[in-house]
Amino acid sequence: MESRKKPIIFFGTEEFSAVALDKLIKDGYNIVGVITKPDSKKGRGQKISMPKVKEIALQHKIQVLQPQKMSGAVEFIQQFDQPAGVLVSFGRIIPQRIIDLFTPGIINLHPSLLPKYRGPSPIETAILNGDAETGISIMQLSAKMDAGPVYYQETIPLSGDEKSSDLYETTAKIGSEALSNVLPAILSGKMSANTQNDTKATYCKLLSKNDGLLDQHEMTADEAERRVRAYEIFPKTKLGIDNFLCIITEASVTNKPEQTTPLDIKFKDGRYLSIRTLITPNGKQTDAKSFLNGYLK
Repeated sequence: MESRKKPIIFFGTEEFSAVALDKLIKDGYNIVGVITKPDSKKGRGQKISMPKVKEIALQHKIQVLQPQKMSGAVEFIQQFDQPAGVLVSFGRIIPQRIIDLFTPGIINLHPSLLPKYRGPSPIETAILNGDAETGISIMQLSAKMDAGPVYYQETIPLSGDEKSSDLYETTAKIGSEALSNVLPAILSGKMSANTQNDTKATYCKLLSKNDGLLDQHEMTADEAERRVRAYEIFPKTKLGIDNFLCIITEASVTNKPEQTTPLDIKFKDGRYLSIRTLITPNGKQTDAKSFLNGYLK
């Protein structure tokens, strides 16, 4: 069977996943099914929202399954003849009994240079740590998180001023193109995978709302600024300013401003985080000058 005609079931949920699914469909891969998370309530109005990958699948008349538990996917998968699996930012652990239903298993696109940053937040962690580079890995999925053998990697240099939205967009584009390019060789058995060195593995955590809170007594100004960029999407970076809990959306680091304002925050290393833009407690995006003239007069 020509590799692009092999039936593929796609696992994914996030916007990152949608870029990859769209690329594979446009490049002529035989996507026969999409497995994603159930629709969920989002926003202040708590309106029901479907995952982006579901929208794309329905546009192309591809079958969609949204199981509450992964055990509910077995019958759906078994209706296809020797399918391959492709997983991109699915957000759930896939048990081995599900992986074993696929030939040659499930291929996973992960946005880090494995074994570095196994786990759910590699993009945010690369920014948070001030890394000079990151990358993508295309690997064989295993029941152990992000530990399977790696087929292909590509390095992405970092400038040091990326926000998480920038890096998600970049890694999604580069990763999706790489996935589409190498998938035929993987599916035909012409490309082999290399075992990861578990002794060099590092891990990144599932982010929570509390991770976004800045502590000027425990962090350096550089650490705080990186947090603003890393947590732009979630959990967002928050700081109390004159009893107003604000979301910081853009900031820079200085040794000491010529004239300090309440938006120039001194951190434990003696340097300052100068806030440029922020979101007020009522949800309004504003710049520093408007905030100082409006809220703090």
